[in-house]
Amino acid sequence: MLAVRKVRRKLRMGTICSPNPSGTKTLEVCNADWMASLPPLLHNVPLSNLAIPGSHDSFSYWVDEKSPVGPDQTPAIKRLARISLVKKLMKKWSVTQNLTFREQLDAGIRYFDLRVSSKPGDADQEIYFIHGLFGIRVWDGLMEIDSFLTQHPQEIVFLDFNHFYAMDEAHHKRLILRIQEAFGSKLCSACSVESMTLRTLWEKKCQVLIFYHCPFYKQYPFLWPGKKIPAPWANTTSVHKLILFLETTLSERSPHGSFHVSQAILTPRVKTIARGLVGGLKNTLVHRNLPAILDWVKTQKPGALGVNIITSDFVDLVDFATAVIELNDLLQEDRALAKC
Repeated sequence: MLAVRKVRRKLRMGTICSPNPSGTKTLEVCNADWMASLPPLLHNVPLSNLAIPGSHDSFSYWVDEKSPVGPDQTPAIKRLARISLVKKLMKKWSVTQNLTFREQLDAGIRYFDLRVSSKPGDADQEIYFIHGLFGIRVWDGLMEIDSFLTQHPQEIVFLDFNHFYAMDEAHHKRLILRIQEAFGSKLCSACSVESMTLRTLWEKKCQVLIFYHCPFYKQYPFLWPGKKIPAPWANTTSVHKLILFLETTLSERSPHGSFHVSQAILTPRVKTIARGLVGGLKNTLVHRNLPAILDWVKTQKPGALGVNIITSDFVDLVDFATAVIELNDLLQEDRALAKC
């Protein structure tokens, strides 16, 4: 069976992704079409039962040190940030990914954790990604994702808009209009979670599920309510406590009616930042703990009571996406045995 999995892995990975020009780590394998490459037995499995890799603070591969500090920060931080060095240090703790949207998609990431905000003094009401500091415009990110989806028509993405800052009704309407303009007919209307299978979405030519954690979702059929994609947060610096939390919340997962996000991430405390001020999130907390988190991922099994979406910081530091994708081989084996 192990030999069969290795063959499947080679077939799914396809060509090697080209080196990226941004200077971040080169992707060794390309999972750009992993959903299209899943075996036919899994085409009718609800997406809520598949293992799907995601990224935490997906947009934070670039933040703008020259822009104002975001409205998600405390007044004390905003005052400190008037000192240029403070913003440079903030960047080390705001960045949680190395790869752009496109690079993440090529690596196999299909769930994106998105936090957005208006920007002070921005007269055109443009919306930006935010994590302490402002990132790229949401429109630019959406267009990058749409370009990938057009080239890979059988890949499905989850865009989870879960934090909104300094946004009034006009800002929300502008953001939702941008989503419509970017994806058009690729948008999937909210309906029964169990009806969302690869085959169903392929037949409808839908590729984008938008989750919107704000009452405005009620006004638009293509916005899914945030409660349909719970993402319990461990809020710990301890990898042991994180894994215990992930196991507990999986055991409490509802088998029907929603997707489920396992946030395999560690969150720094104030003292963590103080101790590793110059090193930043990656060097202080993530790098040394990712191998243990990946080991946990490899022991999991997808399904109605198993893992579904798993997110990580710095998804390129280990072969995170491939490890999650390969969990679907266990579903394939179960369904093959059930047919015998």
